[in-house]
Amino acid sequence: METTLILGATGKTGRRVVRRLRAAGHSVRTASRTGSDVTVDLGDPATWPAALDGATAVYLLEPVLQPVPDREARIPAFVTEAVSAGVRRLVLLSAHGVGEAADDHPLKSAEWAVRGSGVGWTILRPGWFAQNFSESFWKPWVLSGTLAVPTGDGRTPFVDAEDIAEVAADALTDDKHSGRTYQLTGPRAISFAEAAELIGKAAGRTVRHVDVTAEVFAERLASNGVPAETAKMLAGLLANIRDDREATVSDGVDRALGRPPRPFEDYVTEAAAAGHWD
Repeated sequence: METTLILGATGKTGRRVVRRLRAAGHSVRTASRTGSDVTVDLGDPATWPAALDGATAVYLLEPVLQPVPDREARIPAFVTEAVSAGVRRLVLLSAHGVGEAADDHPLKSAEWAVRGSGVGWTILRPGWFAQNFSESFWKPWVLSGTLAVPTGDGRTPFVDAEDIAEVAADALTDDKHSGRTYQLTGPRAISFAEAAELIGKAAGRTVRHVDVTAEVFAERLASNGVPAETAKMLAGLLANIRDDREATVSDGVDRALGRPPRPFEDYVTEAAAAGHWD
């Protein structure tokens, strides 16, 4: 049986990809720095061979908000070794806007490496994850009742991680996605104020959005232990929402799966029912 290697297997998308593949009967090898079948550190090539042994497809991702040395070289080096080890299909979790970005975007080299690998490839460019409100980033602020982020009245079409995972799982097992890049978003763009209102209503708590400057936002993150580089990057990305530079709704989910993306309202209802904001 062919084996699919999932990097970041304990993360928001990785664990969902694993669940879908295993439910469909596929052989899966999970990989992360801790808590998986094998230990993989993109900064330590000595951890790669055991993970790649016998793998025919790989789900790749590079956490751009974690400061690491030589970020631009890690995925290209891993791709080279993966292809040499016999991998025939690569699915890269990239990010919204990489295609329009300058060559110094931290994920640009990863996309180039995957495209030039000589094997089947698919690139996923998701927007902001809906699950950031319930599983990371903004969950503590939701629970505090105040989402203080520098987004103003700007809007963005939050994408459900379940949709990302379904596209990824399909791309890892079906050649019809080879050579394709999918921009993945939700079905409509909403503001943080609307998101807060929807979450508050579903969770039975008061949640409001308070606009702050990017500088204030970054300073608050840094004061809570977030590395300054990461805080500044996240503040800049959120400021793009303020300017409506991330408001475009894309058809990637529909093109990949033949159905519309899940609405933010459905995500909120399910997250509240699961107790994420209790």
